[in-house]
Amino acid sequence: MKAGKIPETDSIEELARFWDTHGLTDFENQLEDIPERVFERKPETVIPVRLRRQEVEAVKRVAKTRGVRETALLRQWVREKLRDAKS
Repeated sequence: MKAGKIPETDSIEELARFWDTHGLTDFENQLEDIPERVFERKPETVIPVRLRRQEVEAVKRVAKTRGVRETALLRQWVREKLRDAKS
């Protein structure tokens, strides 16, 4: 089976979707070593948040229906509220 080509993109999300459905060994002939980092994460700080059990369960349900992790959902909500607060 022909593997095709690795997408040429700077989007981490697009590459993640691609590699979720493809195997690395199918593209060994297209890979090359690079000396520098391509993607670097921005520094993040962890802030513990206390929630009631029923709140945690509600977050889990919403995250599951949206197909995301609980932490990703909470980050999204915080960022949305911060954007709203700036308006």
